[in-house]
Amino acid sequence: MDVFRVTGNGPLKGTIEVGGAKNAALPILAASLLTEETVRLENVPDLSDIRFMVEIMRHVGARVESPEPGVWEVTAAQLTHVAPYELVRKMRASVCLLGPLVGRLRRAEVSIPGGCVIGPRPIDLHLKGLAKLNCKVSIDSGYVHVDASDICGGPIFLGGRSGSTVTGTANIAMAAVLAPGTTRIECAACEPEVVDLCNLLVKMGAHIEGIGSPELTIHGVEKLHGCKHSVIADRIEAGTFIAAAAITRGDVEVKGIAPNLLGAFLDKLEEAGLPMEKKTDSIRVLPYDHSLRPVDVITLPHPGFPTDLQAQLCALMTQTEGLSIITERIYPNRFMHVPELQRMGADIAIEGPSAIIKGASALSGAPVMASDLRASAALILAAMAAQGETWIQRIYHLDRGYERFENKLASLGARIDRLSDKEMPKELRQE
Repeated sequence: MDVFRVTGNGPLKGTIEVGGAKNAALPILAASLLTEETVRLENVPDLSDIRFMVEIMRHVGARVESPEPGVWEVTAAQLTHVAPYELVRKMRASVCLLGPLVGRLRRAEVSIPGGCVIGPRPIDLHLKGLAKLNCKVSIDSGYVHVDASDICGGPIFLGGRSGSTVTGTANIAMAAVLAPGTTRIECAACEPEVVDLCNLLVKMGAHIEGIGSPELTIHGVEKLHGCKHSVIADRIEAGTFIAAAAITRGDVEVKGIAPNLLGAFLDKLEEAGLPMEKKTDSIRVLPYDHSLRPVDVITLPHPGFPTDLQAQLCALMTQTEGLSIITERIYPNRFMHVPELQRMGADIAIEGPSAIIKGASALSGAPVMASDLRASAALILAAMAAQGETWIQRIYHLDRGYERFENKLASLGARIDRLSDKEMPKELRQE
């Protein structure tokens, strides 16, 4: 396995281009199964999660080809309704196949995804939504079995303990676009990635009203057709680069991202005193010589502060003067990065669902272990602000959601190397 060696090297400087959004590309790939015709998808990031999804789609019978980098063409003339455990277990987002298989084939057998280190992410709301569409739903031997022979539209409330469900909204929308009648989804997720999925479905011939709002109205159609679609920019990648510029006191322009996609995140950075210039499709972090101010943040469904940027903000707040409080309302166990930041000298205490961060910590390089995708990014950010070398293990988590991350950071002046774990000093390795 690979590891990262990161050495603090002062401010980042330069321009970086944001890639396509993983969290939009995955359900959009799944949605291409809703038609027999070819769907051409552009601006798709090259990530391990994308490759896993392509593998599963090929298993269920789709022809999936990449004629050029960042482009996938999907033709799903013939499909099978079974997505097996040995493939689904590799990636939770593969549960997004449930909606397209139900909509297209009127039946599905999809393995229930496994657990996740950041906490439970049950699919009960997905199943509740399918039942409200008049589907017969059962669970047997770890598989969700759906008989949708009598599927029809109807009212569905998709709210849960943490608010709306992003993948649940995607699944029900994909099942409903080919269901007879009208489906009204209340408490629908409003994330930009859900909006992007709905825009694709409309291009394919779906009739959807209320896109971007908490209430989606879907009028079922008999058939969808092929189309061409470009995946939206990855707001989480953009936010990560903005945080990287901020923690190193750098001068970085992040291009290809509309500032309104990062509203709550940018609002908190402005509250902290980070100087920025915002344009139509870019955000520039300006160098500063003062201390940033602490912030109080609660993660919430969109348009609230995104949980996928919580770990990165946590790393940034270790360098501010004062006490910051970050409360996690989406995934209560999403503080796995905290013990690793503490190894680097961060002063952080966990109190229930909150991380209390005493800032102005002098971070120093240390061997650390990445526990999940966003924790990996947070550790890299901290390492760039630390004195000395930081070795980061299990970076395969990072490869799930960031394309060529180390190369992009290196282009801004970061000292970051991807090495084989055999090149890591034995005394620093954590088993």
